[in-house]
Amino acid sequence: MGERGTQGDDSMLTTQVLDVERIRAEFPMLSSRMNGHPLVYLDNAATTQKPRAVIDRLVHFYEKEYATVRRGVYTFSQDSTRECDLVREKCREFLNAAKSSEIIFTRGTTEAINLVVSAFGRKFLKKGDTVILSTIEHHSNLVPWQQLCEEKGLTLKVIPVDDRGELLLEEYKKLLSARASMVAVTHVSNALGTVNPIGEIVKLAHEAGAWVLIDGAQGAPHLEVDVRALDCDFYCFSGHKIYGPTGVGVLYAKEKHLEAMDPYHFGGDMIETVTFEKTTFTKPPHKFEAGTPPFAEIIALGPAIDTIETLGFESIAAHEQELLEYAARRLREVPGLRLIGEAKEKASVISFVMEGTHPHDIGTVLDQEGIAIRAGHHCAQPTMRRFGVAATARASFAFYNTKEEVDKLVSGLYKVVEIFR
Repeated sequence: MGERGTQGDDSMLTTQVLDVERIRAEFPMLSSRMNGHPLVYLDNAATTQKPRAVIDRLVHFYEKEYATVRRGVYTFSQDSTRECDLVREKCREFLNAAKSSEIIFTRGTTEAINLVVSAFGRKFLKKGDTVILSTIEHHSNLVPWQQLCEEKGLTLKVIPVDDRGELLLEEYKKLLSARASMVAVTHVSNALGTVNPIGEIVKLAHEAGAWVLIDGAQGAPHLEVDVRALDCDFYCFSGHKIYGPTGVGVLYAKEKHLEAMDPYHFGGDMIETVTFEKTTFTKPPHKFEAGTPPFAEIIALGPAIDTIETLGFESIAAHEQELLEYAARRLREVPGLRLIGEAKEKASVISFVMEGTHPHDIGTVLDQEGIAIRAGHHCAQPTMRRFGVAATARASFAFYNTKEEVDKLVSGLYKVVEIFR
């Protein structure tokens, strides 16, 4: 590992097929045991495990380099500032943004969406305008817009989905004709795994004169994102879902929007001049990063991105798709189990219910077998209502998961059947 520890580990790279065992060796948590069993971690849509490169980078920074950013003339402070700037550029490359100044560091996807709602939506959306969401949004991309609509007299419209969990684009087109100003949709559904046709969604929205925000919390870990090719106005994701630290996320916004937007928070480092009579603000990105940022986490986000790019999205997608198809086939063998959401285009998320068994009970039984899944409404209650369930059990896969782990999941589900039949 270099001084900064931000370079990828070539030992994790294969050209076509991922060497999953070697990859797993780079993730210490995966060798843990839970309730006496080897951990089977299948809750990656909630948060991903961390490679040694990320952990080591955090430890090394805290032990050998720690100093705050932007405020010191001494060497360590300047080094910290430079390291954060390098990661900002890495994030620009990761999303293929035009400029690093279009990358805003936030606490995560939720704050990024709230930033856009407050700093852009509150300023530019007018009474009578329409905000369009989809049925399968996470609450973080629903509630902020809902509150803005109530505050400003906006109309909230919802794109319906079919029984497979796919957006009905013809209905979306109809919604766009009703003074649509903002379209805010998820790239990938956290509850169903549906991959939305973002390119077409953005194109149709712009033709109708609407802006577009994409919630990429579930998209960025699995899909190569090119914000310039998509031509979206805003795109956001969380560091902890792409194998990086918690407490840091990224908002991409077109330069023209950032220049026109008002600051979201006020405080240190986002100002140009301050008097008791008037304050002027600095330019993006710092205009939207008031106060001391999570600079240690920002710096450790670098090797997380390196890990993904070293493996390559093509190889990651191939492995995860194979796992998803295998899991769907095996789960259908379990008596009384029903899959929820079977879109043609899916990321590695699979939701299901079992006859006569609450998802929390499923999760509890699996926990005793060392298997970690998610159970609940997944912060997507409208999605649950659309499919007529209160909650689902959800297994979500990453590039370090294996078919053997899927088999253990299925064995655990057979125990659920035995207990609750």
